[in-house]
This record gives sequence, structure tokens and C-alpha cells, in this order.
Amino acid sequence: MAERVRTYRERLQMTEAELAEKSGISVNVIAAVEAGEVYPALGVLVKLSRALGQRLGTFMDDQYKPDPLIVRADERLSERASHKPCMTGGYHYFPLGRGKTDRHMEPFYIEIDAHAAAPLSSHEGEEFIVVVSGAVELVCGGVTQTLRAGDSAYYNSVVQHLVKPSGGQTAAIYAVIFMPL
Repeated sequence: MAERVRTYRERLQMTEAELAEKSGISVNVIAAVEAGEVYPALGVLVKLSRALGQRLGTFMDDQYKPDPLIVRADERLSERASHKPCMTGGYHYFPLGRGKTDRHMEPFYIEIDAHAAAPLSSHEGEEFIVVVSGAVELVCGGVTQTLRAGDSAYYNSVVQHLVKPSGGQTAAIYAVIFMPL
């Protein structure tokens, strides 16, 4: 992914500073992403993809797979995301749509460490989450709600939001992000 972000930025003859200004992401984070030092949080990746004029999947696809795309639970590949450069953020993303190049949604299985921390995020589109295990706090539009296993939430992601663990326990969720082109 690091190489793809850098390649698209260079194709647009954009400096890291220009991409930072256009995306609202700091130059330090962009440099860390392009150097492969950090896997960015979804909100960061969404902003970078928008600023580069690409869909989110462009930076996540590795190879084409024919329909139906099936990801077995024991074959999911994790990508640890950081919300700050050079730090592990405690969010382990397992992309579930990788290889479906014509997709319009980004599905993930996400494991969240007990003490994971992340800032509020906002970006175009919508999100749908389902809590699989543990409990999470969903902060959306300044309101905090606790969701437990089996609970779900569907919200406009342009509203400032955050999903974090609740009660000092690990949690797991399925999340689907939709971004209009």
C-alpha cells in the first residue's frame, strides 16, 4: 500500500506537503505511510484516497479474485493500523474485500485491543458495524453509546465518530464502509 500511495501522489506531481494540505493529514503521517512504517487507520486512508482521486480499494487491492469472494476465518490477513506515526494503534484490520476490484464497499473484521486509542474521525460515506465480541463505545456526533455482542450501528461517516473498546476489554467487530465515487 505504501508504494501505491506514493505512486499516485507522484503521478499527480504532488509533494507530500501538497497531499497533506489537500487531505488534512500531517506530512509526518504521509511520510510514515509511504515509507511503510505504519499502516494508516481507515479514516486516514479514506482521506488520502479522496485527495488522490481514487477509491479506497485502490490502496488495498493486491490481486483480482473472481466472484464470489470468500474469506475463510482462519485465512484472514491482519494489518495493524496506527492512528499516530510509528505507534501501534491497537486496531487490527482484516480486509474482507481484497481482490474484488469492482467493489463499492470496504468490509473489514476488526479486533480492538483493550486499551486501543484513536482520535475522532470523519469522512464521506456511511458505515455499518456489528459487534461480534466484547463491547465497544461508539462516539457519534458527540453522543456516546455502548454496543455489545450482536448490536449494530449504521451512521453517516461525515459526522465525527469513533469506535473504541469499552470496559478495558478487547472487542471484535465487522465493519462495512461505503464511500460514493
